[in-house]
Amino acid sequence: MTGVRWLNPEERQAWLALYAVTTMLPGTLDAHLFRQAKITLFDYHVLAMLSETDDLTLAMSELAARSNASLSRLSHVVKKLEQRGWVSRFPSASDGRVTTARITDDGLANLQLLARAHVDHVRESVFDALTDDDVRDLERIGKKILAQLDSTHWILNQPTPGEQL
Repeated sequence: MTGVRWLNPEERQAWLALYAVTTMLPGTLDAHLFRQAKITLFDYHVLAMLSETDDLTLAMSELAARSNASLSRLSHVVKKLEQRGWVSRFPSASDGRVTTARITDDGLANLQLLARAHVDHVRESVFDALTDDDVRDLERIGKKILAQLDSTHWILNQPTPGEQL
């Protein structure tokens, strides 16, 4: 067992806390959204990423990147959201080989109805227990870990509030 870099007691406690959060939080948020609208956290996130663009549209490859998903998983979810009338897919106007997704008016209206309760739940589950310094630390630490996992992740190029790229 030589060469193994075992976690020291502080690292072990930090790891166990992170592991617990990363396994429990998605389930808590999923359950809340499912009760509200029979959608998952991933479904909600896809809609939110589309809603944050100027034209409510993203190439499927970019939407997959922003959703931390494979194109296969994203296609399955977008198909489900299309069946509800919340998303539409079509070829890109600039490159017919690229498929784009757009949140529909109905999808945007439903997202806006869900957003208040979802954000309240996120605030209650995460941010109400944190100080402003904790929030900054959470972002800083989260981005450090993310950079180890994917140094090109799109969120790493987003400015911290009050900061410019």
